[in-house]
Amino acid sequence: MSTPYGSDRRPGPEGEQEEPVRVRDRRRIDPLTGEVRSSADVGSQQAAGAPAGAAPGGEPEPGIELDDPRIADLEKQLEERTQDLQRVTAEYANYRRRVDRDREGVVVAARVSFVSDLLTVLDDLERAEQHGDLNGPFKSVADKVVGVATRLGLEAFGADGELFDPALHEAVQHEPAEAPGPTVTVLTAVLRRGYRMADRVLRPAMVTVADRPESEVPAAAEVPDAPAGEPGPVPSPDEPTNPA
Repeated sequence: MSTPYGSDRRPGPEGEQEEPVRVRDRRRIDPLTGEVRSSADVGSQQAAGAPAGAAPGGEPEPGIELDDPRIADLEKQLEERTQDLQRVTAEYANYRRRVDRDREGVVVAARVSFVSDLLTVLDDLERAEQHGDLNGPFKSVADKVVGVATRLGLEAFGADGELFDPALHEAVQHEPAEAPGPTVTVLTAVLRRGYRMADRVLRPAMVTVADRPESEVPAAAEVPDAPAGEPGPVPSPDEPTNPA
């Protein structure tokens, strides 16, 4: 029994159906038009000749159904890995901030320790200047020392007429007011300047204070900015403050 050309299957030696014979036209010249075929045309014809779902090797490619339980399992794993990645990223960002903060704290602590040892030197330079001994080459050296301390962030405070602040000033003498009425406590003399650095009071200013009527205190009198968390000015160092 003959089998027509182009049929899908043909009988084998024992009557079994064999795989169909497929012919792929690889000619570069189209026999109908006589034009040169492009590679895209050749590839499309070859793809059309291959059965649907066939792999490059000729074997059928296994398909995955939408309701396959493996898809749900893979989606769950992807979600877990995404959450793990987000958590690790957040932990690393917190670690970087903590390291930067600790590094900055170490630098500030080193500066504070170094400058604290210079306070007595600055006191000697200030007394020498008050007595007129700070002149000539010695003054040039003193200016350099003060400049280094200033560049490191050291700030002096304490001046006559400022409002008294127990967080910044150490009163060694107090003169009460003579007239009745509301008063404020101001600095009358600075015996030793105070210093602070990086919101830290390295040493309070040693001062004498006096109570003055509010009308006699100029409105421009202010208290130097106190470090964060420190109390503000009080009416008098000898009078307790009343809670609000």
